[in-house]
Amino acid sequence: MSKYVCTVCGWVYDEEHGLPNKGIVAGTKFEDLPDGFECELCGVGKENFTEE
Repeated sequence: MSKYVCTVCGWVYDEEHGLPNKGIVAGTKFEDLPDGFECELCGVGKENFTEE
């Protein structure tokens, strides 16, 4: 499982944990997130994340 960091604000999406409060189950790979996925803190899209 990988972690992806928002290059704008530093928030981290952790594949191991997912985002259950947003309906994204633990183990969901970053590339499998919906196209409309946004950073939890600043709202930018997936294109602004890099693998940690």
